[in-house]
Amino acid sequence: MNLDNDLISIQEVRDKVHLAAVAQKSLEQLSQAEIDSIVRNMSEEAAKAAEMLARLAVEETGFGNVQDKVTKNLFAAQRVHDAIKDMKTVGIIQVDEGKKVWEIAEPVGVIAGIIPSTNPTSTIIFKALIAIKARNAIVFSPHPAALNCSLQAVKIMNDAAIAAGAPEGAVQGIEHSSLDASRELMSHIKTNLILATGGPGMVKAAYSSGKPAYGVGPGNVPVYVHKSANITRSARQIIESKAFDYGTICASEQAVVVDEEIKDRFLTELQKKGAYFLNPAEKEKVAGILLKNNSLNTQIVGRSPLEIAELAGIGIPEGTKILVGEEEDIGKNAPFSLEKLSTVLAFYTVKDWQEGCEISMKLLEVGGLGHTIGIHANEDEVILAFALKKPASRVIVNSGTTFGGIGATTGIFPSMTLGCGTYGNNITTDNIGPQHLLNIKRVAFGIREMDNNSQQIELESSEGEISVEEITKIVMQVISQLT
Repeated sequence: MNLDNDLISIQEVRDKVHLAAVAQKSLEQLSQAEIDSIVRNMSEEAAKAAEMLARLAVEETGFGNVQDKVTKNLFAAQRVHDAIKDMKTVGIIQVDEGKKVWEIAEPVGVIAGIIPSTNPTSTIIFKALIAIKARNAIVFSPHPAALNCSLQAVKIMNDAAIAAGAPEGAVQGIEHSSLDASRELMSHIKTNLILATGGPGMVKAAYSSGKPAYGVGPGNVPVYVHKSANITRSARQIIESKAFDYGTICASEQAVVVDEEIKDRFLTELQKKGAYFLNPAEKEKVAGILLKNNSLNTQIVGRSPLEIAELAGIGIPEGTKILVGEEEDIGKNAPFSLEKLSTVLAFYTVKDWQEGCEISMKLLEVGGLGHTIGIHANEDEVILAFALKKPASRVIVNSGTTFGGIGATTGIFPSMTLGCGTYGNNITTDNIGPQHLLNIKRVAFGIREMDNNSQQIELESSEGEISVEEITKIVMQVISQLT
């Protein structure tokens, strides 16, 4: 009997979630040292496979380029591991001596990992590391367009985890990928949390599943270049950031907003570094292929400037890194003003920083609320004024927003899942990490009493009272015996 693929995929989800639930109970019994050893091995094996996975992803999806995907995989494997390796995620993770409060970490359980086609292998490496670090099992639902490279990444992470002592089923991927499979995974009774990275429809489905979910939003990132900026450095950083993996990271620049006073010098620097400025006729042709049926045209996503130019029917110089089109309008009828996830950049000119603020705000509102914004300037007053009222979760200063947003060139938490807060209908503005995949219990000792007038009175210490330090030692001994 021939079974329907959707039915097969749904049954596969149910089987794998059940196995994940069993595996998670075993993970829950491991000590911090055991968990850290598993995560370390996963990181090392992912780093070894970074180039192979990058090649598979480019071959399968056609998005981005191998060199930058290697960098992206190494970022997920090594930079993220460096950030989480010393993080406490087992037992007592924090003690407030003054308030006499202990914080105890518990895993959330089974996580559903929704994977995009633009960054498939790096996202799997990242989500597997943070899930296991917090003693959770994770089941991935890959995008159908990136199924094979995703499953290879899952296998590498799973094999590395098992080799270091993790139970079978701690890291799994759905082999019969389908929309119904993703829905089943997100709504399954044993799924405890969703990590959703993907298009707006998938993120909305995650929030509608009835389960707690961390989602993302579109990143229509504007970058303002103030007259006080280091023009040479800013131009280089913007080109490197926008061209990285052909614009597939949602924190990449979508528009530059430049002070009129420095426009000509900035244009010259951009051109020196590989930007090609489209003339009006060329710009119209490129604008004509950016959208399809009023949505982003997937044929231009993650493509090189040469591929986009050929699709638009124009010629560009060899070595071009990005295509730039001057724009004045903002809105659904101005494709250059929208998120492009490619090597195409809009260019706006403004009189001063106040107008720069206004244009940047409009660009966020047309499709990037809550995500990321950038500013290049060397006047703190302007930076502060620019940042204060922007509905963006990350304000990146004097750095490319692609690298700054994910925490590669800034001090924010390194992550491949960037929250957009309530601005973008997300639950957090944070860069997601293991700290978001924990249930934290608080053991709170009485430190005051209430009198009849509801006034707080500090408790007096008695001779027979055991100290918090002594209790902590006892609890840690008990935990070590249990684990």
